[in-house]
Amino acid sequence: MKTASDYDARRVTDPPEPAELRQLDPALSGSAAVVDEDPNDVQFFELPDADLSGEELAVTVIPQQADEFTCTSCFLVQHRHRMQLSSTGLPICADCA
Repeated sequence: MKTASDYDARRVTDPPEPAELRQLDPALSGSAAVVDEDPNDVQFFELPDADLSGEELAVTVIPQQADEFTCTSCFLVQHRHRMQLSSTGLPICADCA
C-alpha cells in the first residue's frame, strides 16, 4: 500500500558545509566581489534615434464623480460599492481591506 505524500510540507535539507562550497568553486574562497560598471551600458536604456523632448502628453482628466471615492491606502479612485472602512475609520477599497 502506498503512503500519502504531503506536498505542502517544508523540505528539510542540510546546509552545505563551507568546505564543500570551496570545492565547488575555489576562485570564490577568500576573494571579494568585483562590480563591473561600464559607462557604455547607459545607451541601452535610451530610445534609438528618438528625440521626445518636444513632445507633450495630452490627457483628459475627468473629475471624481459623486458615486466614487479615493482609497486612502492605494490612492485609486474606486466606485462606492467597493468601499470599506479601515480600523481607523478611513475609506479603503475592497482590495486593500
